[in-house]
Amino acid sequence: MKFHQLGERIEQYFIEIFDEKRTGPFDQLVYGFLFLASRFYRSAVQSRIWMYENRVIRNHSIGCLVVSIGNLTCGGTGKTPVVEIFAKTLSKKGRRVAILSRGYRSRDRSFIDKLRHKFSSKKRVIPPRIVSDGKKLLLNSLTAGDEPYMLASNLKDVVVLVDKDRVKSGLYAIEHFQTDTLIMDDGFQYLNLKPHINILLVDATNPFGNHHVLPRGLLREPITNIQRADYVFLSKSNGSPSLQHLKDFIRKHNRRAEIIECCHKPQYLEDVFERGIRFPLNKLEGKKIASLSAIANPASFNGFLIQHGARIVMKRHFADHHRYSQQEMIDAINDAKDAGAEYILTTEKDAVRMPRLDRRDLPFLFLRIEIDILSGQESFDQCISRLCFL
Repeated sequence: MKFHQLGERIEQYFIEIFDEKRTGPFDQLVYGFLFLASRFYRSAVQSRIWMYENRVIRNHSIGCLVVSIGNLTCGGTGKTPVVEIFAKTLSKKGRRVAILSRGYRSRDRSFIDKLRHKFSSKKRVIPPRIVSDGKKLLLNSLTAGDEPYMLASNLKDVVVLVDKDRVKSGLYAIEHFQTDTLIMDDGFQYLNLKPHINILLVDATNPFGNHHVLPRGLLREPITNIQRADYVFLSKSNGSPSLQHLKDFIRKHNRRAEIIECCHKPQYLEDVFERGIRFPLNKLEGKKIASLSAIANPASFNGFLIQHGARIVMKRHFADHHRYSQQEMIDAINDAKDAGAEYILTTEKDAVRMPRLDRRDLPFLFLRIEIDILSGQESFDQCISRLCFL
């Protein structure tokens, strides 16, 4: 078994633990250990936040508008389309926008290179990776990371930088691209750079998992820290009145934040390998579809396909951020053909991680998703206006 496959199996095991689907004697021991570990983790997180709030550790203000967009849970809230709509709207309003990403699971410098830098007598500053300079793509998804590459592909006139040190990349954006607006992708826990506005995403279908923090649950920090948010986006909402209970729960922890409901709305289908070739969603009606994905919440993606009339005859799911091999692609195509599928459908995030294939026995398409605001449009417009005049 390859190393990345072992890692994915371990990841899948812990997802089942978080969902409390494991019931064996060994699993009960794991539950107990993870619960104790989560208590220590919670204390460490709260201590860190307290130190920033009380100026024991000082955060940085860098003379530029900073918007933080993030979540309390690990993945699955649909953050990337929200980052995209903010960047696109602010850019259209005349702001010079740069997105700062940490580049989750992007290819980092080699271990040898890091050692050379650490022990070098001449300490050099490593600049952030430039995924897009606002005019053209400069890196691939392997080097940039999935989300930064997607954002750079879909946004014109927006700079996209990757660096774990968002203060450094923010200063770089200001100096080299004359940026006046920085959007911190996945920035809610990044306290070193002070935001002007904190935007928090909450998945309306599964808001807080089992309510435990890591490693017992999926929460990066306790639910009470919703109080730091200026705006709360309820993503994957269906506009149901039943969400009032969730809104009331959020209001208990944060009475000042505006709550905006939004959903991820399918727009069209696009060829995975021949970008720009698009098809309307009605192409799915009555068709037998093979679903292939490696995202945190495949049920949501499959739900979109079914809603638009598709009949799913094969499902293949890998761990989140899985990078596909050519053999896995070929196997998926062969299995889809055996199942009688007429198309293979995947997500846009998956499409950027797929190797190009010369032989395609079935059309291979991805589903393009964008944000649609269901309620709170006025609050969103006020947020944009507030940002434009800061």
